[in-house]
Amino acid sequence: MDPSAYALVHGIRSTRGALASWRERPWPVLRGWLGGSLAAALLLLCAIWVISLVSHGSGAVALARPPFEVGDSQDVVQILGRNMLVLALHAMACVAGFIAGSSLPLQARYRTGVMRSIHEGSRRAAIVFVVSATAFSLSWQALALGTTVQEVAGTVHASSAVLLIGLLPHALPELVALFLPLAAWILASRRGEWDQLLAATFVTVAFALPILVITATWEVYVAPRLLGALLGYG
Repeated sequence: MDPSAYALVHGIRSTRGALASWRERPWPVLRGWLGGSLAAALLLLCAIWVISLVSHGSGAVALARPPFEVGDSQDVVQILGRNMLVLALHAMACVAGFIAGSSLPLQARYRTGVMRSIHEGSRRAAIVFVVSATAFSLSWQALALGTTVQEVAGTVHASSAVLLIGLLPHALPELVALFLPLAAWILASRRGEWDQLLAATFVTVAFALPILVITATWEVYVAPRLLGALLGYG
């Protein structure tokens, strides 16, 4: 059998096996993913808060859009679209982990010479790329959001901590949902369960989607009223 075809068949079997196993005992798997994504979300929020304390924004900003002013269904769609893009990127990192950790090593067994070296090197390069891209993305988000929080807090004459508390009801579950694929990637890499990552991609994305719909709706219709009451503007 062609090595690529064999890797494909093996990947399908591993995915079906993982899904069947998780269907019987879903909570231990979900608990690990949720715990990892919650830890990542809290770490990012803490980084945003610290950066907001030390950053120097460009001054007052306009508060004419959610979550500071009640919006409409178009705003919900826009917020959901942005979050879907982030979720897709994180899911692709999960798929890349499956290819790098499971598919390429299987194909490398049936290669020789230069082709084998390329497949083995591609595995390491793919893993390094996923880790580097994820670290860069989270660092950039922390910097950008921390600066924005500082500017908004200065505009409404409130502390960044109070502002983050007002954002927490939708920001925390939103981040947890977005980080689910990355949490699955980290846990699988630590356990050497690379062949389960394709199944993990499907499950984490399906689990995250309804959460993102709820948080986008909250951000547009509920968060502005909560923040207005908490911060005394509006």
